[in-house]
Amino acid sequence: MEKVVYVLWRETQTSPDQWSRTVRAKLADKLLSLGAHGVQINVADADVEPAAALRQANTLPKIDGSVAIWIDSAVPMFRQPYDDAVRAVVPHMAAYLVTESQPIRNTRFPAKPGERTSGFSQLAFLKRPPRLTHEAWLDVWHNHHTRVAIDTQDNFLYVQNVVVRALTHGAPGYDAIVEECFPAAAMTDPRAFFDAVGDEEKFQHNVKAMRDSCARFIDFDKIDVVPTSQYVVKAVNN
Repeated sequence: MEKVVYVLWRETQTSPDQWSRTVRAKLADKLLSLGAHGVQINVADADVEPAAALRQANTLPKIDGSVAIWIDSAVPMFRQPYDDAVRAVVPHMAAYLVTESQPIRNTRFPAKPGERTSGFSQLAFLKRPPRLTHEAWLDVWHNHHTRVAIDTQDNFLYVQNVVVRALTHGAPGYDAIVEECFPAAAMTDPRAFFDAVGDEEKFQHNVKAMRDSCARFIDFDKIDVVPTSQYVVKAVNN
């Protein structure tokens, strides 16, 4: 089984909420009917507007969400119907084959099929800094930063998707797509985000530790961060 992530852009004249409803209504059942073992939709909609200050945009136009599917094969002849289904709903998309690792599984606010997951899901699109080899970049991220990300934030889901290759022509050169879910309070309260409500010393420590760790393997002028609502249409193990 292989995981494919489609990065999505909406038409500017379509409101985020209308676009969200359209993507969920038209894509979910279609992707399942084609044989996807799992489907997850992430959309930047009105529910995450309070998190607007967390957005970072270095890819233009701004990313509006993603769809992840788990299928038997990402080989073009087998993947084509899924690509066509996504293209029929959104004006522009880019597809990536990824390997998935879940340092934190969502056992705190388990997703219910087709319903919005509690809190919000932060998507981060990473590009490897030229100063690091691929091996060194993965070493810093996986063997050092992962522990920091777990210890300094109130994230209840942490998914690391390493891009194997882009699957569509002209796709931005992302090397990883990160998914992290946080409680709703973290949209507007940095102390809730950094798991330090009521503890200023811990907050300052966690912010610095996270910032310093990220700087080791991320160029901040290359990263895209998108707060989204997560909908697990069908978990891959269901």
